[in-house]
Amino acid sequence: MKLSTKGRYGLRAMIDLAQSTDEGPIATHSIAERQGVSERYLEQLMIPLKRAGLVKSIRGFQGGYMLVKKPENITAGDIIRALEGPIAPVECVSETNPEACERFENCTTRSLWSEVRDSIAEVLDSYTLADLARGTASSEPGQR
Repeated sequence: MKLSTKGRYGLRAMIDLAQSTDEGPIATHSIAERQGVSERYLEQLMIPLKRAGLVKSIRGFQGGYMLVKKPENITAGDIIRALEGPIAPVECVSETNPEACERFENCTTRSLWSEVRDSIAEVLDSYTLADLARGTASSEPGQR
């Protein structure tokens, strides 16, 4: 499974918001500048994050985006799923509709792909925005 720029840049933007939770709403141009991302692209990434209930927008002069939940209650998995869709190395083991495959009943590689999916999901779900914002994410799961 290869993450697109949506997932990578969206995660960076969310970490930026987590690092700024005490500052109130953060303007997209500020996040875009710090993260080296196009403001226009970042605004497009905020739409699914808002739809997923991870951020809210505040209008006006002092407006911008804020996290809806505490950083401890948002995982990297939540963000990746909001931006990329269900985690699945191949379509037939999608988190949301795995039975869509016509070979579902007798696929010899299904258990392999399911285990890969579960491993990816476990790692993504084990990191919170708080972990990532503090820079305490480690290359060894459970070593934070």
